[in-house]
Amino acid sequence: MKTDTRYPNAAILLAGGGGSRMRGAVKDKVLEQLCGLPVLLHSFKAFIESGLVGEIIFVCRDDSQKRAVKAGLKKHFPNIEKRFSVKFSKGGAERQDSVLNGLAEVSDISQLAFIHDGARPLVGAENVALLAAAALRDGAAVLAVRVTDTVKRSSSPSVPVRAKLADLDRSHLWAMQTPQVFRAADIISAYAYVRKNKIKITDDVAAAQIAGIKVTVVENLYPNPKITVPEDIAFIEFLKSRKA
Repeated sequence: MKTDTRYPNAAILLAGGGGSRMRGAVKDKVLEQLCGLPVLLHSFKAFIESGLVGEIIFVCRDDSQKRAVKAGLKKHFPNIEKRFSVKFSKGGAERQDSVLNGLAEVSDISQLAFIHDGARPLVGAENVALLAAAALRDGAAVLAVRVTDTVKRSSSPSVPVRAKLADLDRSHLWAMQTPQVFRAADIISAYAYVRKNKIKITDDVAAAQIAGIKVTVVENLYPNPKITVPEDIAFIEFLKSRKA
């Protein structure tokens, strides 16, 4: 199906990830039920409801996960593929490999490319709209929150013992979240550079910065945690019930 030209933006939903820190409590954290809907499809719903995205690309770990996502779409969003372009791509060994695979599926007409971790189900359509406005204006934007804890820097990557810890000015510190959104052509070029030069990165802002792209921070005033450990699912269910 072709991308809906009324909404010439693409969203890449990363569904891979091994979920090793889930300690075997759930089989697949992005497919776990959350308030009646699989975790991953909460993000899908937010992008659809934003009215700003015509193309959504699921990057799945394997064929089994892909089948499960398709089944979830058929159950909860029947006939959605008649209204939006829904694509699938294979995950890679690292997050940056999965993003590259997803970017390869972005249509030429897409102006913006949103990249979102499917394990963050609390992103809302209002966040998508704020990010789109910032990225269309400035070229790139990221959802983030201010760091409120006191943060210290250690000279050692291991757990410090009797170490001298340096203070960091937290007024300049932001914790990165997703979605992270960019002009599609720019982030595709940035990731091509990262791959060519075999650079290791942990998020999409890093790829943009390496390519010289400046990024606008959109402050998120609402919780947007990432599901990492089993307890996170119950916590997010609580947050959703409070918001409702």
